[in-house]
Amino acid sequence: MDPLSFYFPNTIQGAATLTIVLAFAGYLITFFSSRLMARRADQLKLVNSRLNEFYGPLYVASKAGNQAYRVLLARLGKTQSYPIRDQDLKEWTLWITTIFMPLNDVRERIIIEKAHLIIEQEMPQCLLDFVTHVVGYKAVLTRWQEGDYSERRSTIGWPPEFDAYVERSYVNLKAEQMRLINGISWRYFRWLHHNRSKAGQHM
Repeated sequence: MDPLSFYFPNTIQGAATLTIVLAFAGYLITFFSSRLMARRADQLKLVNSRLNEFYGPLYVASKAGNQAYRVLLARLGKTQSYPIRDQDLKEWTLWITTIFMPLNDVRERIIIEKAHLIIEQEMPQCLLDFVTHVVGYKAVLTRWQEGDYSERRSTIGWPPEFDAYVERSYVNLKAEQMRLINGISWRYFRWLHHNRSKAGQHM
């Protein structure tokens, strides 16, 4: 009897086993890579929402407000707004009503309506303080409309941590967004998913 006859069936069985193992391994790789890609996509979607709907608009409005505030101080020839002198009143009320309060209203609405996008589990105190500050100015503006200028600033002061919090959160989220988009594994899984889609179209 040919000695190969003893080994040939085993060779076929080994090849079949190897094929099954490789197929199963390929399935596992595809399964876990798809799950990882989906998880990354969900993370990126959340980061994008936080940037586009919450921290991005807050950041832009805050930068615009700070720039406008510096311009106003320069026009008034002062280094800080307080106290609001009688000669400052006309310019001060104009800028508050036409520039600062519209920016404040935008930020207040974002904080109230998009609170679910806040990074922290609880509302940061500086955001609550900002909303309270804006509410105080609304009362002041109502008195101005009635001709009463005895109060010239909100009785609730500007929260000093607000701008730093907004900028820090925005910068961190942008870094996270870039990491998710440009990560090596993310690029690989996008490539893998693209090739699988192309293969499916040609079947």
